[in-house]
Amino acid sequence: MFCRSSILYLCRRCSKLSRNDVALYSNISKTNKYDNTAVVESSPARPNPSQERQASDNRQQASMPFSRAKLGVFTQVKPKLTNVFSEDKLLTDFLTRTMPKDVLQEIYSDLERFGERVSTEIDDLGKECEKNVPKVITFDAWGNRIDKLITCDAWKKQHDISAEEGLIAIPYEQKYGPWSRVYQLVKLYLYAPSSGLYSCPLAMTDGAAKFFQMHPDLPMNKRAFSCDPKHFWTSGQWMTEKRGGSDVGLGTETLAVPQQDGTYKLHGFKWFSSATDADMTLTLARIVDESGQPTPGSRGLSMFYVETKTSDGTLNGIEIQKLKDKLGTRQLPTAELLLDGTIAQLVSDEGRGVAGITPMLTITRLHNTLSAASSMRRIVHLARDYCLKRVAFGKVIVEHPLHMQTLSRLEVEARAAFLMVMEIGRLLGLEDCGEASDDQLDMLRLLTPLAKLYTGKQAVSVASEALECFGGQGYIEDTGLPVFLRDAQVLSIWEGTTNILSLDVLRAITKSNGKVLVSFFKDVEQKLTNVTMSEVNDLQNSILNVSQALKDAKEFVEMSSQQSPSFMEAAARDFAFSLSRIYMAALMLDHAAWQGADTSDVMAAKRWCEMELVPVVKHAANGHYSCEAYELDYSIVLNGHPEASR
Repeated sequence: MFCRSSILYLCRRCSKLSRNDVALYSNISKTNKYDNTAVVESSPARPNPSQERQASDNRQQASMPFSRAKLGVFTQVKPKLTNVFSEDKLLTDFLTRTMPKDVLQEIYSDLERFGERVSTEIDDLGKECEKNVPKVITFDAWGNRIDKLITCDAWKKQHDISAEEGLIAIPYEQKYGPWSRVYQLVKLYLYAPSSGLYSCPLAMTDGAAKFFQMHPDLPMNKRAFSCDPKHFWTSGQWMTEKRGGSDVGLGTETLAVPQQDGTYKLHGFKWFSSATDADMTLTLARIVDESGQPTPGSRGLSMFYVETKTSDGTLNGIEIQKLKDKLGTRQLPTAELLLDGTIAQLVSDEGRGVAGITPMLTITRLHNTLSAASSMRRIVHLARDYCLKRVAFGKVIVEHPLHMQTLSRLEVEARAAFLMVMEIGRLLGLEDCGEASDDQLDMLRLLTPLAKLYTGKQAVSVASEALECFGGQGYIEDTGLPVFLRDAQVLSIWEGTTNILSLDVLRAITKSNGKVLVSFFKDVEQKLTNVTMSEVNDLQNSILNVSQALKDAKEFVEMSSQQSPSFMEAAARDFAFSLSRIYMAALMLDHAAWQGADTSDVMAAKRWCEMELVPVVKHAANGHYSCEAYELDYSIVLNGHPEASR
């Protein structure tokens, strides 16, 4: 027989019994140490077994934080999206600094209202678009080909909101003159990160609207400008074919066959057609002559207007071969399309299709830049809020200097991108109204590809770094954070990769005989003069840095003019980065010198100006652009490859 102490010892060692069970046994049963017989206490009465089990369960659940459905007392606090207009100090300061008072007073309440709508209703819709991606039903149950594209209700609601808010109409109504374009871009800047990628069809619709504005005789022009959801049409741009890429002169195989009624029938394969659900599209094709032969090269391309559906609602000679399975931008229907007798109208002069694309590219590249800048602002906005809530190593992470240094660097990148896109918007507004000077038109031509290529790279870097600011949560899909990185990657690819845009910068310089570069240098010098006159002492070293960078860039241009054409082609990317950094520095200083600027504006400008502003000079000094450098690059990349020719 066991003594009472032995029973208690065994109870404690038994994994099935808690201390409460031990206490229970000790109260209801005692062992006489002399005769080893059980003595039952008269009070209280022993509970029945079911009551005993229930009492034990209750005690365990009350005292154990990880029992059953209880997952502990701690939960993560998610970052909060507040009014994206009123919480963006740089944006509100920029408008106060640059926009006429009467215009700002009239639009301010609308922007404040829209900022709240974005952070609540529209952001929820955007998340729904991410969860419910488009799909296509190729055949019905009876074997009929129907090519039915299905998009979610949230996507359709984004269409209506875009019309109601005038996201395309505003700059074409020109109620506020050239500032109408800036007003539009501010609304799009607030909208894009919450749009569920509806910003993409809006970009192409804006490009089409710009084309229609330049050709008011075309009958379809007003549909893109409507603020009525029932009449608002979106547009695609179906340029890319199987040969792909920016070389449309070589890559376009679609043929246009003239019809007796003046229309054309298109036959071809469009390889990457975004906004597949658009009501209309602009596309390139080659008109065949009487013998059925097309003209090769860029001079054989003409631009056509296509309504994607016929009057009975069926597709206009279009078959959806497949929807693209993309890294990001999954919310957006992007398809491979077969055009087989698609009815189209010629909207450019014959053989002048590439020239017709140019004004559209200015718009869509600007939208690309805006998407980059707005995505950076949004994820930094969320990371800023999170740093005030997350506790690590005994304190809120806002109190960790290294974390704040990281966030500060991201903030500086986001500021530079914002000022760049708004400056281009200001120039475009002047061009919209016919008020731009020759120098301003030069700047618009040069800054558009510069901003697109540079901010596209910024957006990927900032998104990746910002995800780290959330720790493991930044890697979890249902937080809504990884989409920032996935969607950012398209920004350096769509409408021209970084290298293609760098070569376009050289093309702009060459076609203008260097005039756009002269306008660039003049503009930067004028901004630096204005900053110097402001007498903000903290900026003097930064002004000297940018002035030296500008001088170095000029000397590089002079030196490169003595080199072979291949030298400048190899330097194009670094040269474009150098021009971008210099101009962003000038914009940051210009904003920091404003009388309403605060310490953060000055410090952000100084931080930007401390970076290497002219990387092209260092790389040139190291021989990176010589003919020998090409051979070295070839060897580094293809060493050991079985198909390498050298």
